[in-house]
Amino acid sequence: MRFSEALDTVRRDGDLWAASISEDWMQGRSAFGGIQAALALRAMRALVPAETPLRCLQVTFVSPIPAGPVHIAAKVLRQGKSVTQVEARLIDGDATACVVIGVFGAARASALHVMPSQPSVETMAKPHVLRYVPGVLPQFTQHFEARWLQGDIPFSGSSKTAQVVEITLKDDGVADEARVIAFADFIPPVALSMLRQPAPGSSLTWMLELFADSRGLSLDHWRIDAQLQAAQDGYTSQQVMLWGPDGQPIALSRQSMVVFG
Repeated sequence: MRFSEALDTVRRDGDLWAASISEDWMQGRSAFGGIQAALALRAMRALVPAETPLRCLQVTFVSPIPAGPVHIAAKVLRQGKSVTQVEARLIDGDATACVVIGVFGAARASALHVMPSQPSVETMAKPHVLRYVPGVLPQFTQHFEARWLQGDIPFSGSSKTAQVVEITLKDDGVADEARVIAFADFIPPVALSMLRQPAPGSSLTWMLELFADSRGLSLDHWRIDAQLQAAQDGYTSQQVMLWGPDGQPIALSRQSMVVFG
């Protein structure tokens, strides 16, 4: 099931929304965090005018979400003159498994315009290329093409705390907010590359700030610049800068994760 097809499973179901997550979007015991947040966004979008951009997404992963049907509860927390804040909860059975807060904001007149510029990178002589192997890599990775321009892949015993990854989403159409979410959450914890043998990892919280309108951009050749900020007591913090296919600054991501190794 392609990403767009997964999003199209979201349907209004009484006071809730119903969706379905297929096995190929799993990440270990739980669904890929990017698909969880994107499904929540699809429900939230029904409550916010389409012309009002998503500015920030705050996600707390409470418990694993298995493949299969899932329900989404969404409500507007506050609607101001420019900013609307919406909450969505993914519900597995009777329990909340993921909580998402979306902040949508209309453009305001401002004298300020400061945007980051994409730094140039020197690509490794032999970039690490993602090759999906069933039973070895998380199932959701089959929907992406990725190559590490700098840094190392998971479980390689690396000492590097930074990675640069070029990534393409295997989907029809063009980019939008939901696909930005998928791009930004693709990269595994940088800390896993520092381990010498496989070990599980899981996201606890995630915040994504969107800088620019991504609608209409190609799904090919995006870039992720990731930096491990800290790792201690089994918890890690990393930051990601997401760039569009022509070097456009698109989003800033921060994640708190646990690494069991």
